[in-house]
Amino acid sequence: MSEIPSPSAAPLEPPAGERIRRFRAVPLRLLIPNLVTLLALCVGLTAIRFAFEGAVEWAVTAIAAAAVLDGLDGRIARALKGTSRFGAELDSLADFVDFGVAPGVVLYFSGLDQLKSLGWLATLVFCIACALRLARFNVTIDDVSLPEWRKHFFVGMPAPAGAIVGLLPVYLRFLLSSPSAEPRFVALEIVYVVAIALLMASRVPHFSGKSIGRIPRDYVAVVLIGLAAALLLIVNFPLQSLIALSLAYLGSIPFSVRRYTALLRENG
Repeated sequence: MSEIPSPSAAPLEPPAGERIRRFRAVPLRLLIPNLVTLLALCVGLTAIRFAFEGAVEWAVTAIAAAAVLDGLDGRIARALKGTSRFGAELDSLADFVDFGVAPGVVLYFSGLDQLKSLGWLATLVFCIACALRLARFNVTIDDVSLPEWRKHFFVGMPAPAGAIVGLLPVYLRFLLSSPSAEPRFVALEIVYVVAIALLMASRVPHFSGKSIGRIPRDYVAVVLIGLAAALLLIVNFPLQSLIALSLAYLGSIPFSVRRYTALLRENG
């Protein structure tokens, strides 16, 4: 009488032609940019914690640090030739937390909460606009039909810039030694926050820092001195520096629109 093989008697390994390699070695050059992105995500989540605890100044510092890390991860990936679709998606998810949720929470708990539901509505609009901005960026990142000159511009305000510029009312309050917003100014802050949100979700062109190429050798010393001076100013006068950066960025928008329009006419 022949025995019927039990399931446990089945071969433990599939045939050689059907073997699937479960683990694949990942090059270190792919891991490093993603680790920087995860570090930025941790910093953004810490900013939310600081906002809940009332440490608004530390929350602002954490968001600014996340913006610096966000600028580094992409450049590190390109330098190491470690760009990947996974890294791009992870970066977008981290950006939504760092530059959508975290600034929105900081704005709400630092003054917008005085108007209750209206302040929360402005916070939601800011977060949603950031999500729409990032989703549109993900859709267009693989569009090979875009002309080369379009790569010098962002469509809508970038999420990191939206976070830094959107927190301008918070910088001004701390500079004036008034951490809590006055009720008469909260409505103006809501209008400002919604305006920044609309700029993120809009199709208004903004200059892209990614278009900056190699620096000519004759200007390397000048650029290094300028970067050192800017770093010293940020360290010694953080609020004043953030205010200056925010105002300078807002002032650059008309120039980016004019330059974009001129290039569109030339290449249209």
